[in-house]
Amino acid sequence: MKILVLNCGSSSVKYKLFDMDSSKVLGQGSVEKIGLSGSYLKLQTSSGERVLIEEDFPEYTKSIQFIFKMLTESKYACIKSLKEIDAVGHRVVHGGETFSKSVRINDEVLRMVNECIDLAPLHNPPNLKGIEAVSKLMPDLPQVAVFDTAFHQTMPAKAYMYGLPYEYYKKYGIRRYGFHGTSHRYVSRRACDILGVDYASQRIISAHIGNGGSVTAIRDGKSVENSMGLTPLEGLLMGTRTGDIDGGALTYLMEKENIGPRALNNILNKKSGILGVSGVSSDMRELTAAAKSGNKRAQLAFDMYNYMIKKYVGAYAAVLGGVDILIFTGGVGENQDETRQAICENMEYMGLLLDVEKNKLIRGKEAVISAPESKVKAMVVPTNEELMIAMDTVEILSQGRYQ
Repeated sequence: MKILVLNCGSSSVKYKLFDMDSSKVLGQGSVEKIGLSGSYLKLQTSSGERVLIEEDFPEYTKSIQFIFKMLTESKYACIKSLKEIDAVGHRVVHGGETFSKSVRINDEVLRMVNECIDLAPLHNPPNLKGIEAVSKLMPDLPQVAVFDTAFHQTMPAKAYMYGLPYEYYKKYGIRRYGFHGTSHRYVSRRACDILGVDYASQRIISAHIGNGGSVTAIRDGKSVENSMGLTPLEGLLMGTRTGDIDGGALTYLMEKENIGPRALNNILNKKSGILGVSGVSSDMRELTAAAKSGNKRAQLAFDMYNYMIKKYVGAYAAVLGGVDILIFTGGVGENQDETRQAICENMEYMGLLLDVEKNKLIRGKEAVISAPESKVKAMVVPTNEELMIAMDTVEILSQGRYQ
């Protein structure tokens, strides 16, 4: 069975075609800068060669049509016909309280995803455009929606409710939803497979950390806490996002700068985080280089970034009543040994002891990085959200499940 996975962002479409009989990636790439000047497609061949093709991509239908052409007709083709594709799995960012699992897409599902647009105005519309484009190009091809928020629908009310008047939850759905659910679900299951332990009986903390990031507490295979909130702004310090901040500071800033909600939203989501604190970059590699060269603001941003993750790990250890497995994933989690070390330092009280030398050697590969005598297993597990989406798509097709 061949499954095409699409991740449609505000100006991009990332794709990956899987042969699910072997879990092999047949083709992958992305269309970038959709609707902007200088748009292009970049792809990676089966041999690892990277190719960039400049093309005008004014909207999503043409972008996906070009992806189809690359898969079947170009010199980089990996299948003979689009008929070989059995289904398309889509990443959908926000499913609200409506979706607690992945679903096959039909008119009713589309209507409900549209109703969640207010909760994710930057993310759900391009997700829907991708679905509509596939429907237009291949109307009989089954499509599946896999939601970032679905895994966290098992969080208890005491964890997801805000201390606002209850009427705002009932009227507007204002609560914590949590994000990165597909990633947290994949790496937590994969960690248990690696260790040979029962997923349904573990206390797991999963740290998906990169330019965006979140921490999840998982008990007995179910998410009970996630550091993100109504939107992906809450929680950790991120590349350009503030993470946790006092609401009073926001109203104070609005008054002092004489700005409205749109300008404030732009500051919080695009000008803050390690970029805003350091004044250097939102890229952790550039930040650490600046810190090592003596830039004090860069060092402060680096320390704040690590501190917030460590604080959430400690808090979630309390929520779970202890920890069996701590997982690092995402671009920083998989590759930045300094951040992993900073988070694990002085955690012996909770049974965590890092193998410092082994940790320094691990970049982008599966590994246990805790010391042999550590009661808590600390691990690096590279995420594979696309494979998780493809696996969900296969499962739903095999069950004929719509909701």
